[in-house]
Amino acid sequence: MSSEAKTAERYVEKPRTLAQLRAEVATGRTKAVDLAASYYDRIAKVNPRLNIYLSLTKERALEQAERVDAMAAKGDPLPALAGIPVGIKDVLVMRGAPATAGSKILEGYRPPYDATAVARLEAAGAVLLGKLNCDEFAMGSSNENSAYGPVRNPVDPERVPGGSSGGSAAAVAANLAVATLGSDTGGSIRQPASFCGVVGVLPTWGRVSRYGLIAFASSLDRVGPFAGNVRDAATLLGVIAGHDPKDATSSAAPVEDYAAESDKPVEGLRIGVPAEYFGAGLDAEVRAAIERGIDSLKAAGCEVKAVSLPATRYAIPTYYLVATAEASANLARFDGVRYGYRSKASETLSAMYRHSRDEGFGAEVKRRILLGTYALSAGYYDAYYLKAQQVRRLLAEEYLRAFAEVDAIVTPTAPTAAFKLGEKTGDPLAMYLADIYTVTASLAGICGVTVPCGATQAGLPVGMQVLAAHLNEGTAFRVARAVEAAQI
Repeated sequence: MSSEAKTAERYVEKPRTLAQLRAEVATGRTKAVDLAASYYDRIAKVNPRLNIYLSLTKERALEQAERVDAMAAKGDPLPALAGIPVGIKDVLVMRGAPATAGSKILEGYRPPYDATAVARLEAAGAVLLGKLNCDEFAMGSSNENSAYGPVRNPVDPERVPGGSSGGSAAAVAANLAVATLGSDTGGSIRQPASFCGVVGVLPTWGRVSRYGLIAFASSLDRVGPFAGNVRDAATLLGVIAGHDPKDATSSAAPVEDYAAESDKPVEGLRIGVPAEYFGAGLDAEVRAAIERGIDSLKAAGCEVKAVSLPATRYAIPTYYLVATAEASANLARFDGVRYGYRSKASETLSAMYRHSRDEGFGAEVKRRILLGTYALSAGYYDAYYLKAQQVRRLLAEEYLRAFAEVDAIVTPTAPTAAFKLGEKTGDPLAMYLADIYTVTASLAGICGVTVPCGATQAGLPVGMQVLAAHLNEGTAFRVARAVEAAQI
């Protein structure tokens, strides 16, 4: 481990498990109010350096903690997340709290309602600490696109935490929350989880309600949890998953007991390894860590076999056509008229629109709006957006064929460990390629879990991506738990 990483170790602190904390709260050994206060103390000490929280919801959190303590004192049965401190990515709305999506254009906006995932966490007893920094409108792979400054990786503050849910991953790694919520459009949960050495979950598209999620690309956006271990992440998903009448795209399929599924042995499971994910561009140390993880699955009784996903080579251009086209449509609503930032340098309505959007959006968001608008413009729709949707269908069909042969697929989560701040900001294409192993699952709508799988010689975390078929999160958790157990 490098001296640089050693110096930064003071920021990394593994949280206690949900089961441990809940038991302490239930028996009165720990008061939920005191637990919340201890997290706010740590945030006050660490956040100025790492820039993880954008705003705190202290009054609401302490009121919830008092309710949990009152239930425990009366001996009432406690819900699954009673007293657990949780942070929320700032693309999910919370009643009365700032909702910036990491953008200047939403300056001053305080929504009057809760996102469904947020409401379900609180109904399960979670104590919501505040809102977490992220790339602007979830557009980025490094958390350097936030209008409020970059998040720093707790493992090494000179490196990125990944994006766009960098604040969500870093909060768990630095123990500024026991668990967090993030969103994933093309890798925005999985890649930062890998970079920060925590567990991140990509649910099947439609498994978790998107009501109250500030939209980036609606056919790709998903809400999912981060946690310090697989079982806790499974518990979080069990709380937030399920049909929501406020989201017409949410699935009505029954929600499994994901925590119980994660406890099951993996012996006899068939694990696919796609050659397309182990080619040029994969860092040698990352490859070695993933291969050790695959060996641990063999040792646990899994059958490992090769699978082929040849359309993977089209994934990046396909994703950046679909996602930018949908972003162009979704972000048209931010015009300075109804809420958020309005330019003062405007004498006419059209000037107000133009100046508000120019001053309110950052460079990366403008780049993606322009790309998407071009792809949707007259004469180009069929050549770009329609063609991308056809390739997307090919990718999805390849996964369907692969899952007919195997129970899960394992790959690296990212081609490298966390890179230095500023290293890729001048090269958008290099930044986009950081998502090369995550966008295919996003396009196909399948589920996955990223789990820590060793580290580089410099002490930087490496994550393994475990993918499973639609609504088969239980299998992904089982495999991820086996990989996790081999690291202990």
